[in-house]
Amino acid sequence: MLDALFRILALTRKELLAILKDPRSRFSILIPPILQCLIYGYVATYDLNDVPYAVLDQDRSAASQKLLAGLDGSGVFQRVANLNQVADVKKMINERKALLVIQIDQDFERRLLSGLQANVQVIADGRNSNTAGTAMGYISTIVETFNTGWRMEHGQGSPPIRLIPRAWYNPNLETRWHMIPALIGTLTLLQTILLTGLSVAREREQGTFDQLLVTPFRPVEIMAGKALPSMLVGIVQATLVLLVAQLWFRIPFAGSFFTLYAGLSLFLLAAVGIGLLLSSVAATMQQAMLFSFLLIMPFSLLSGLTTPISSMPEALQYLTLINPLRYAIDIAHRVYLEGVGLRLLFPELWPLAIIGVVTLSAASWMFRHRLT
Repeated sequence: MLDALFRILALTRKELLAILKDPRSRFSILIPPILQCLIYGYVATYDLNDVPYAVLDQDRSAASQKLLAGLDGSGVFQRVANLNQVADVKKMINERKALLVIQIDQDFERRLLSGLQANVQVIADGRNSNTAGTAMGYISTIVETFNTGWRMEHGQGSPPIRLIPRAWYNPNLETRWHMIPALIGTLTLLQTILLTGLSVAREREQGTFDQLLVTPFRPVEIMAGKALPSMLVGIVQATLVLLVAQLWFRIPFAGSFFTLYAGLSLFLLAAVGIGLLLSSVAATMQQAMLFSFLLIMPFSLLSGLTTPISSMPEALQYLTLINPLRYAIDIAHRVYLEGVGLRLLFPELWPLAIIGVVTLSAASWMFRHRLT
């Protein structure tokens, strides 16, 4: 057992030296993640297409129903729940069942008829900042339309409703608060799959892979020696993005670093398994790079990074369940912005564990098959 550990560490050291001795490799590991993080933080944006919302209508009057009808008829807002108590608001937001919760006070209609301002509180999930901000802009337009109609019907001059917006976890609804934590997983996946996928293909082209076949290394040890360097590089890149988020963009970190890195380690295990599976199939570096990019693009599009998963076709929503990046982005958001612990991250952790076990097992079988 100890001899096997030393062999794995020796192969890990060899892989790290091969990466760090090449100036281009050092550049690709350190500089691109920082540049991409800065670019995404300043220029990335979203489009609004579907907003699930819940209603806490404590008035249940004709006036409140008329206001809500404007939301339901807009084609943008989809009512997913009618709440009965204030305590349900937190549950809807925390469980991501609704992006917005509309709360209407008990004396809503009475204040309108009395010519007073009536409050409508909009509670938004600030973790999806740009979508929430755009949705609030839509609501403001709908409320203004309601105000105009009410004044015309009742001969009142001042706007009868005052909107009170609140955003949890991202008070100012800054887009980068959503984007930058998500890049911790996105950029790490990109580099991890590329490094792992190219490692074996590079040795096949250089002829050094045949030398491994005559060494005491077993297939599992070769696989472990190829996986550990990529995971270490992934941790370094995730740390760089985390430093940019905290030191440059000043995004406050609400959670535990231990929890974040524990989730990232499990995610990296799944990403390395995918990369090793690619490297065991590809015969050349060109093939490995092509296979890597063929996977990275769908992973990114189906992760919820740029478009909400709830807005995707139902078939694609099921397909995202096998995408490790989806869970990595959820982990980063929930730990960074919400400050949740490992217990609440269990729904994101166990799919990553399954993906890692399946891909690493398949890669191990492929390595044994190619080496025998």
